[in-house]
Amino acid sequence: MEIEIIAKAFKELGHPTRLAIFKRLVKAGEQGIAVGVVQEELNIPGSTLSHHISSLASAGLIKQRREGRTLFCVAEYELLLSVVSFLQDECCADDK
Repeated sequence: MEIEIIAKAFKELGHPTRLAIFKRLVKAGEQGIAVGVVQEELNIPGSTLSHHISSLASAGLIKQRREGRTLFCVAEYELLLSVVSFLQDECCADDK
């Protein structure tokens, strides 16, 4: 995976509110969670939540889907695993 993609993901996850949102989406699993539920649970104003969700989506960390009038967000687990693997793959490489 390109280092620029990993760096963008780390940058977006480096904000406490975005990290809290992403953590909640990861917990929700593959079905995702309604934006309204995230807003309620994390007590984040709608415009602020929208801004942070947009940042996470632009980094490829989440995807969105609409069901009727409800917007759902889902964590992009493949990118999450790539970010974790990026660091894990280097673990103790100099010791070998």
